[in-house]
Amino acid sequence: MMNKKANIVNNEAEVQMEVVINSGVYYGKSVAGLHGTLVKEFTSFGKPRGKHTGYVTVSAGGKDMRVKVTGIGDYSTVNTYNDMETQVIEQTPVKEKVETDEQIIERLRERFEILDEMTQGSIDGIVRGMVVTGPPGVGKSYGVEKVIEKNSMFDKLADKPVRFGTEKGAASAIGLYQLLYRYADPGSVLVLDDCDSILFDEVSLNLLKAALDSGKKRMISWNTESSALRREGVPEKFEFCGSIIFITNLKFDKTRGKIKDHLEAIMSRCHYLDLTMDTMRDKMLRVKQIVRDGMLSEYKLSEKDELNIVNFMEDNKNKLREVSLRMVTKLADLFKMSPDRWRALAENTCIRR
Repeated sequence: MMNKKANIVNNEAEVQMEVVINSGVYYGKSVAGLHGTLVKEFTSFGKPRGKHTGYVTVSAGGKDMRVKVTGIGDYSTVNTYNDMETQVIEQTPVKEKVETDEQIIERLRERFEILDEMTQGSIDGIVRGMVVTGPPGVGKSYGVEKVIEKNSMFDKLADKPVRFGTEKGAASAIGLYQLLYRYADPGSVLVLDDCDSILFDEVSLNLLKAALDSGKKRMISWNTESSALRREGVPEKFEFCGSIIFITNLKFDKTRGKIKDHLEAIMSRCHYLDLTMDTMRDKMLRVKQIVRDGMLSEYKLSEKDELNIVNFMEDNKNKLREVSLRMVTKLADLFKMSPDRWRALAENTCIRR
């Protein structure tokens, strides 16, 4: 009997992992004492929901149950070996590493420096495709545009044709085909800024896949007769030698459903840069960093006035219509308009009611 037990313990494939819920809630009801097969270990919500910080998924009674818990200490694993005794293994909570404000600011600064480098790599033709994702209003577009404008200035001085273009908002498949042709030359860059509608169109996705292909020649074709293409002098087939930068609020690696497969195909052809600003704390620290680095210099405000604007955002961060760099400029505009009443103006135009 002892040998049999030893063999089973050493054979991980035969171990049946079960859990017992010490403290947890399922659909508003306590399920303390519930036994079930472990399906998914503790997963954080990101933001606490009341006292619960995450959930553990167990299979019990023929169904999978996502049980809300405060941490991994709210459940214990149980190993059952047929008719042998049950062994309860207590888990020691693992302390999550907490970043300091300065560490977060440095992380964000590094990400935006990488964005600048990758944008320059796209202009140099080294990077064929890049996806930049992050919440709205944190400077994704500004970072890309800043590098492109610097390179455009040299082209203008040398009287060279424009090599860079930005498309914002919706774009049809045939419109995308024309844009790709316009920026098909080596060293050209097409920036698709907040053009998420392209991702939900089969034809547009196929065009992007062809343009971002890893082969030596990236041939793009439009096999449907089109008077619009004839009118613009766009051929039905051409080689794309440029680069594409896709700026979006959508996290490609967090999507589900049919669109997930399409986005994975794009991600496999591109460099993927997540600016990692997923919390309110990240956004506010980004605001403080950019203001500290001179974002409001053109307003010629005193250091105290700039601090007052940032403090107003900090105090009202959960009520503002958005926490973004755009909100910083809105508040600075109100301050310049009326230094004595800017707070009252902001409370009535920038805060949700």
